[in-house]
Amino acid sequence: MLPWSAELAGRIDEDVITSEALRGNPLGDPAERPLWIYLPPGYDDDPARRYPSVYVIQGYTGHVAMWANRSAYRQPFPETADGVFARGEAPPAIVVYVDAWTRYGGSQFVDSPGTGRYHTYLCDEVVPWVDARYRTLPDAAHRGIMGKSSGGFGAMITPMLRPDLFGALATHAGDSLYELCYIPEFGKAVRQLRGYNGDIWRWWADFTSRTSFTKEEDHILLMMLGVSACFSAREDGTVELPFDPRTGVLRPDVWQHWLDWDPVRMVPKYADALRSVQAIWIDAGTRDEWFLDLGATAFHTALLENGIADDVIRFELFDGTHMGIDYRYPMSLAWLCQRMAG
Repeated sequence: MLPWSAELAGRIDEDVITSEALRGNPLGDPAERPLWIYLPPGYDDDPARRYPSVYVIQGYTGHVAMWANRSAYRQPFPETADGVFARGEAPPAIVVYVDAWTRYGGSQFVDSPGTGRYHTYLCDEVVPWVDARYRTLPDAAHRGIMGKSSGGFGAMITPMLRPDLFGALATHAGDSLYELCYIPEFGKAVRQLRGYNGDIWRWWADFTSRTSFTKEEDHILLMMLGVSACFSAREDGTVELPFDPRTGVLRPDVWQHWLDWDPVRMVPKYADALRSVQAIWIDAGTRDEWFLDLGATAFHTALLENGIADDVIRFELFDGTHMGIDYRYPMSLAWLCQRMAG
C-alpha cells in the first residue's frame, strides 16, 4: 500500500463555520471551526439529486485535521469512506467531519458551563449549515451520526436527545458503563496527582508550560480534567472532580452528574426517542483497555430491554483493543447508508 494520499472518487470541501453558540465560551476556544464535507462520486453530475448524510465525530483530543494523518499500511478514514462509495458498497451519501475540540482535549459533544455549548453547536448550527449549503435529505430518517470512543459516546447520546435530527447511529467502543470505564482511572489519577499536592490545576499549569505528553501522567490527568469540565462543572464554570484528589473517595453528588451521562443509564429515560431510530451499530474490541466491550454489551442489552427492535441493531464484539480499530469505520458507514436508503 502506497504511503501517500490517493485521489478520491468523490471530493472534500474544507469549509469553516462561525458558531454563535461557541462565541465567548468559558475556555476562550475559537468560535470559527473547520468543517469538512465529503461529496460522493456523481454529486456534481445531477443537481437535482439529494443525499443522506452521516456526521462523523471524534474521540478525545480529536480535531478535524487529524483525519488527514497517515499511518503505515493504513489509509485514513476519508479515503476508506470514499472507497465504500466508489466501489458501490453503499448508496452514496454526504459525510460531514465535525470539529468539537477544546483546549482540554474535547467537549464530549454536550453543553457544559465548563467548556461551552457543543451539543447546541452540533445540532442547531452545523446541521442546518450543511443542509442549507449541500443537497442533503434534511430529515432524521436520512441523517446518521458515528464515532469512536468519546465520539462513540456522542453518537449514542445525540439521537437520544435529538431524535428529530438523527435517525441512525454507529458507536465504536463508545464511552459507557462508567463504573468500569472511568472508576479504574480515578485511582491512577490520584496517584499521579501526588506529585502536584493533589491539585489538578498545578498539573495543568505545568502541562501548558512545556511540551505536551512528555510525562506519564499527562494522558490520564488531561482526560480527568476535560471530562470533569464536560460532566461536572458548576454553573459558574468551576470544574469539580468526581473523587477526592488525595484519597480517591468518590464524591457521590458529583459522580452522579457523570452517571447521568452514562448511555447505559440514559436508555430507559430516552427509550421513546431510541425506538424511532432506524439503525444502531454497536461494536467494540474484546480486549478494550477501558472495558468498553462490556459497555457495548450493556448498552445493547439496555436497548433490547427497553423495547428497541433487534432488527434495527447490528451488535458485534471483535478481537481487538481500543486502538487501531479505524478499519471498522467503513463497515458501519456502509451499513448506516444502506439502512437509511431503505
